Amino acid sequence: MSIWRVFGKKANFNEIANKYSIDQVTARIIRNRNMISDEDFNMYLRPDLSRLHDPFSMKDITKACDILLDKIDNKKSIRIIGDYDIDGICSITILYKGLKRAGAIVDYVVPHRIHDGYGINERLIDEAYEDGIDTIITCDNGIAALEQVKHAKSLGMTIIITDHHDIPFEMQGEEKIYTIPEADACVNPKQADCPYPFKGLCGAVVAYKLIQVLYAKINAIDKGKYKALYSRDLDDFLEFAAIATVGDVMDLINENRVIVKYGLAHIANTPNLGLSALIELCELDKSHISSYHIGFVIGPCLNASGRLESAELAIKMLLSTSENEAKELAKELKSLNDERKDLTDSEASKAFEMVDNTSLKDDKVLVVYLENCHESIAGIIAGRVRERYYKPSIVITKSEDGLKGSGRSIEGYNMFEEISKVKSLLTKFGGHPMAAGLSLKEENLEEFRAALNREQTLTQDDLTPKIWIDVAMPVDYVTMELVKEFEILEPFGKGNEKPVFADRNLKVIRANLIGKNKNVLKMQLQSAYGKIIEAIKFKVEEDELPAIGSVIKIIYYPDINEFRGNKSLQFIVNEIDY
Repeated sequence: MSIWRVFGKKANFNEIANKYSIDQVTARIIRNRNMISDEDFNMYLRPDLSRLHDPFSMKDITKACDILLDKIDNKKSIRIIGDYDIDGICSITILYKGLKRAGAIVDYVVPHRIHDGYGINERLIDEAYEDGIDTIITCDNGIAALEQVKHAKSLGMTIIITDHHDIPFEMQGEEKIYTIPEADACVNPKQADCPYPFKGLCGAVVAYKLIQVLYAKINAIDKGKYKALYSRDLDDFLEFAAIATVGDVMDLINENRVIVKYGLAHIANTPNLGLSALIELCELDKSHISSYHIGFVIGPCLNASGRLESAELAIKMLLSTSENEAKELAKELKSLNDERKDLTDSEASKAFEMVDNTSLKDDKVLVVYLENCHESIAGIIAGRVRERYYKPSIVITKSEDGLKGSGRSIEGYNMFEEISKVKSLLTKFGGHPMAAGLSLKEENLEEFRAALNREQTLTQDDLTPKIWIDVAMPVDYVTMELVKEFEILEPFGKGNEKPVFADRNLKVIRANLIGKNKNVLKMQLQSAYGKIIEAIKFKVEEDELPAIGSVIKIIYYPDINEFRGNKSLQFIVNEIDY
């Protein structure tokens, strides 16, 4: 059972509500998202593209664009090397289209998940050299490619890195010594000496910023005015920056929220044939694409190509200029995703059985070895394991050249830093505080598991999931107008989660299971003040049916249900307690 906690952040909510013409409940929710200053509230409530940070302030971005302009002018060939996930796919799409429209001789290569692994490698560099490529530009990778960049430079090639991953470091005593590849330009806002004010960008947004600066230079636009100017081309690229931001689970705060809000809105009129075809195939309304649709419908289809085949399939779809071709490629992607779902369900069941029936259940950091699991779905299964046991979870699989793993973490456990402590046992690794990828030799597997568990300092409180309640709001307070007002809080996602409310002393008047699988709980509840509400809870087991007349507490989100033209309040219940 999770622990329920109510945010206790202070502010003059009456003053905020009056100032911005919003309800005090809405003001509390925004304050709970760490909005404090007038600037914070204005950016949150009035997101506008003019509020995006100046791309020229990113370290090396001007240098990178000067190099690219020189290569374009001198007809030098450029190769993009990206990643095989949704962020890499969108990054490549932005860079390829952006450079192509700027007149570059450009192509792209995606590392194969199985044969190449993550990021740029020497084989890809040698292949580019043999193909007569003058310049390699990475996206969504490269910041950890110290030796690979040295190899490329030894061949006389020009290397530009664009990335967003954490900067590799070595510990010298208590001090972190960061290491940056010796590329011709390295564009990553997480570099310690990068003055860019927001560090939480995905790789595709870094690519988008690069194209912004490149276009500004090409058009000789004064950089002080440029941040308020957006061409049609950049509008088209914005939707891919938004898709990647959601798909790569970046925090929807600061300019990420602006990018996603406008990028998703742009999809309604997207000129992209591939994206349109995929949306239609998934039976979604193109004019109302939300972050949920990206995270759970569109994103998995794009990712499926890099998991089971090659990410080039998704990129080819997004670059397609033929409606028929786009539709055929969309069908392939959806089919691959359906196959991926079946594989995931099967392997996740094996992982649960392993944890439940072995000594792994006593570990605070779970390292699960699924020898025959397709390595491309290890990360998804790690997420499932993390969700089921609420522990940092790493799923290891057997690959052609040893073992590969993917991890998903919990709040309070910085997976990147914790794995850094035992990296001598690994042949390769990288990632974020909440996720990581790694490679190791089979003989090091057990010591890796043991070392992570020796090093961890997790408490029982850390290992208990917590639900943070925005407002303990009686259901009586909820109106249709308030629910409509909550729309200004969108888009929802990591860092800007859908609001959570709670109420107690609700009497169960009626409760029954409905739906095809009888796993949806429909209830009629009465508040302490006599108000009758309709409530619904999904994914319910038969033994969870509350008794008529019992008094319950609920965590909920209010919604508007529309049926045959009639609108009514409906309360979506996340958890029930007695």
